[in-house]
Amino acid sequence: MGEGRVGFDMIQKSQDSRPFAVKNPGLMAVTNHERVGKALEMLTAGLRPFVERELKSTYQQGWFEETRRAMGSSQLQLLGNADAPQWDVAALLAALWGQWEPVFRKTLGHAERSLISELRTVRNHWAHQRPFSTDDACRALDTTSRLLTAVSAPEAGEVEKLKLELLRVRFDEQVRSEKRKAAATAVESAGVAGLKPWREVVTPHKDVASGKYQQAEFAADLWQVHTGEGSDEYRNPTEFFRRTFLTQGLRDLLSGALLRLSGQGGDPVIELQTDFGGGKTHSMLALYHLFCGMPAAELPGLEPVFQKAGVNTIPKGKRVVIVGNKISPGSPNRKPDGTVIKTLWGELAWQLGGKEGCAMVKDDDERATSPGDTLRLLFNKYAPCLILIDEWVAYARQLHDAPGPAGRQF
Repeated sequence: MGEGRVGFDMIQKSQDSRPFAVKNPGLMAVTNHERVGKALEMLTAGLRPFVERELKSTYQQGWFEETRRAMGSSQLQLLGNADAPQWDVAALLAALWGQWEPVFRKTLGHAERSLISELRTVRNHWAHQRPFSTDDACRALDTTSRLLTAVSAPEAGEVEKLKLELLRVRFDEQVRSEKRKAAATAVESAGVAGLKPWREVVTPHKDVASGKYQQAEFAADLWQVHTGEGSDEYRNPTEFFRRTFLTQGLRDLLSGALLRLSGQGGDPVIELQTDFGGGKTHSMLALYHLFCGMPAAELPGLEPVFQKAGVNTIPKGKRVVIVGNKISPGSPNRKPDGTVIKTLWGELAWQLGGKEGCAMVKDDDERATSPGDTLRLLFNKYAPCLILIDEWVAYARQLHDAPGPAGRQF
């Protein structure tokens, strides 16, 4: 039985999470944020000729100055000058909105004005790296397509293709979900007629297919990732989530962590207990990468997690990784800044606050004793923080044989 603990503050709960990674180098997932961004690029290209044509038709030579008067200061910097206007989607939508009565009302109707208003909100959410659920992304693409169609822009067809692709993805997800439900309620002992062999459904990794498979390259290692080593599918947050299937248990774990570090509830401590190979380390890696500091839009497939938690942005916080079989209670560890660590508590304090954090537990680290209430002060000073503890038993087992006072840590 493997054990691991995820600390956000302190209380306990049992959680079973069994994710798995699928390797298919030929399949690159596209996030909803990327789809919306592509649609906004097409919206810029499609709206620009229409906007300039209508403004020039109404104001003649003075069209640029009239446009500037109706814009805010932020758009003025982006607009450039009359000889070479630097339109972006925000400036185009601002021009449509600000010049509605004198210019665009002649061509467009109330329905199109509503589309413009909605797209201004979509653009703001996209620019601030907010995640888009599948439904939100589908609506954004549909709204973009409708506005481009209203101005007879050829880009409307390209946006429509993006929307249809997303609808197919959603439909496939629904089909897979229904199949899983049906399989759970009606399991047949005999083989299903016409079922394809797994080798025709999943393409093995090239090392596996060539017979050069090395187990170490595919084993999730929390400490190795923490030190910046290992393969990209475990070390790189984007690749990790691109290749990870989010089970319900893993979704609950990640959404609870988002709530906790956002100060909106969630359990302070979660204890993971799984059989060997049950995904405990993979779950801890998911937490580690979730709070890596990257925008939510760059972590594919996590839209359901943010939707469940009701959180739009990932809170910033300190990350601490303690792996028991990587820390020796009998050998001091010298850090790059010269700090000497003797105990697990010193390692925890150094990862939280460097030399300043270590100073708070210095006496206990020297005597190899528990810091007691100092830990509360340490957490309060460097909160919010995510503490991942793996192989705790492996560390405790070494204390009996460690020379000196190391055995007094607990």
